[in-house]
Amino acid sequence: MSSRIWSVDEHLDDILASVRPLEPIELQLPDAQGCVLVKDVVVEVALPPFDNSSMDGYAVRVADVEGASEEFPAVLTVIGDVAAGSAGLADDQAVGPGQAARIMTGAPLPAGAEAVVPVEWTDGGTGEGPADAMRAHSGAPEGATGEVRVHRPVTAGAHVREAGGDVEPGALALAAGSVVGPAQIGLLAAIGCATVVVRPRPRVVVLSTGSELVQPGEQLAAGQIYDSNSFALTAAARDAGAIAYRVGAVSDDAETLRATIEDQLIRADIVVTTGGVSVGAYDVVKEALSSVGDEDEPGSGVEFRKLAMQPGKPQGFGSIGPDHTPLLALPGNPVSSYVSFELFVRPAIRALMGLEDVHRPTARARLDTEKALTSPEGRRQFLRGRYDAEEGTVTPVGGSGSHLIAALAQADALIVVDEDTTSVEPGTETDMILLR
Repeated sequence: MSSRIWSVDEHLDDILASVRPLEPIELQLPDAQGCVLVKDVVVEVALPPFDNSSMDGYAVRVADVEGASEEFPAVLTVIGDVAAGSAGLADDQAVGPGQAARIMTGAPLPAGAEAVVPVEWTDGGTGEGPADAMRAHSGAPEGATGEVRVHRPVTAGAHVREAGGDVEPGALALAAGSVVGPAQIGLLAAIGCATVVVRPRPRVVVLSTGSELVQPGEQLAAGQIYDSNSFALTAAARDAGAIAYRVGAVSDDAETLRATIEDQLIRADIVVTTGGVSVGAYDVVKEALSSVGDEDEPGSGVEFRKLAMQPGKPQGFGSIGPDHTPLLALPGNPVSSYVSFELFVRPAIRALMGLEDVHRPTARARLDTEKALTSPEGRRQFLRGRYDAEEGTVTPVGGSGSHLIAALAQADALIVVDEDTTSVEPGTETDMILLR
């Protein structure tokens, strides 16, 4: 382990300087969810591509329904049906003076028509009072002929979605750097894009170390604990946008760990280990990875460091394997592990995705606590907190111990106490990293 004490910022800068965005690939829309666009997407087909009705009703000329009311309805001749998905009326047909066409939501506005009257403003062709709905064509084909009484006037363009009203051809649909989410996939499909060029979601392999670790659901023996870190960090990797693979806990054996990591490299863009990086006699990650570098490749291998932070002082970072896959070795205490992930692994994942802003949002809030917080001089401390945005306050939850995991489930922020501050009084404005 290096004798130098690294700052949080130095360690993070070193990681980000070594991580390069993944190479772009072309993916089908369903597979592109969560990925980052590499190229601008320009609209080629107007959305909507034609004038269409936003209501079930009747396509009319404005002058024919001017002044219409229930007492004095406009009586129009129905010349046909226009259904969604159809080409409209026949080529030689158009809505002329005193005429109307039944039209369904999404159907093209027929020639001659200027607006759509909702069916609820008519008698629906029944000759009776206001209609509740359109009669089904299959059940009453005569509804597309005969007469309809219109009880209210409309203005030009009423209840009509104009061609290009959403986006015009040549417009920018999505800019490079956009994350492809459900709404973006909907837009891409609507403008006819079947594939997009994106940076793929990073594949993250998470494994924990320790002979004392048992999988949840199994029986604990004396001296054993459940493995929570690999579950928490795998979930955190997915939350960051990655495809995450959790490997069962590896025992404290250097050869076994080294072999396990080598087996996982085929499906890893980044490897995250937790545990075994301190100064104990059984800190297996240090033992297994301190000498894995390639002498012919500058910068390869894993370096173990001490950071000026609490929790999370021991850290490891480097690259392994033929593709120089980044590896981040995190401490084993649950809080240390989780805080380290948020500070170092999450930004690395976001950098692999090609995002410009890789950091969690930050804010300032007044410290809501009964007594002053203490912090070790020379270390940046990260305390779990509960943020009240309405009140502008943050309340510490749980103690400062790196093994106290219960409060993590209640925390939605990390309270940051800088290296030069040893005490923070109640009511003091403090920096926070927002976790949700």
